[in-house]
Amino acid sequence: MPANLPKRWRRRPVRFNERIGVSFLIPAYNEAATIGEVLARIDALGLDAQIVVVDDGSTDATASIVESYAAGHPHVELLRQPNRGKGSAVRLAATRVRKEIAVIQDADMEYDPTDVIALIAPIEQGVADVVYGSRLSGGAPQRAYMFWHLIGNRFLSLLAGVLFNTTLSDMETGYKAFRSEVLASLRLTRDDFGIEPEITGEICRRKLRIYEMPIAYYGRTYAEGKNITWRDGLIAVWVLFAVRLRRGL
Repeated sequence: MPANLPKRWRRRPVRFNERIGVSFLIPAYNEAATIGEVLARIDALGLDAQIVVVDDGSTDATASIVESYAAGHPHVELLRQPNRGKGSAVRLAATRVRKEIAVIQDADMEYDPTDVIALIAPIEQGVADVVYGSRLSGGAPQRAYMFWHLIGNRFLSLLAGVLFNTTLSDMETGYKAFRSEVLASLRLTRDDFGIEPEITGEICRRKLRIYEMPIAYYGRTYAEGKNITWRDGLIAVWVLFAVRLRRGL
C-alpha cells in the first residue's frame, strides 16, 4: 500500500453498524426520464445510503424531480451548478461524502443499482480500495450495440494496462466504488468525461488495490440520449499519458 494512505485503514475491513453505509454520487444532466427511478432503486437496496445528486445545468425537470424526492427523503441532497461536465459534478459531489464507501452512479439507468451490493463487497471484506464494475468480463446482461465504442474501450483499457501495468478490462466504466478516504485522496482536475481516465490513472499510479466485478449494462444509443463521442476517446488517451507523467501523489 502507498505510504500516503493512513495505516489505520490500509487493510482493515470496513466496519458497519447494521446496514452498509454508502454515499452515492450522481452527476445528472437532462435525465428527467430516469433520475426518479435511479433514486427509488437505490433506496430499494436497503443500504444506509447518502445520495448526492449534482444537477449539472439541466434544462429539463431533472432538478425539480430530485428536489421533490428529497423533500420526503432527508438522506438525499441536491446540488446545482452551471453546465460544466461530468467531472466537475463528480468532484463537487465528492466533497459531501459522509459514508465509508463512495459509489459513482450515473443517472441514466445504463447501470442497474442492484449491482452495487456485489460491487462494494470486496471493499466491505477489506480486500479492495477501489472496485470497478466491468461491462466486459461476462456474467451479466449486456446490450449488443455500438461496435466502435467497444473497440475504443478495449483500446483505452489496453493503453491503461501498458502505462500502469494493470489488467483492468473496462477502465471507462461508469460504475466505480471507493473507500471514501481513497476517493478524497485522489488528485482530480477534469471537468469533462476525462474524469474517468483520470481516476484510473490516479488509482493505478498510487498502486491501490483494485478489483473488478461483472455488472449489467443497458446502454443507450445517441438517439436515446448518449453523450460520449469519439472526441472523448481522444481526450482519454491524452489524460492517461498526462497522469502517467505526473509528479508526486
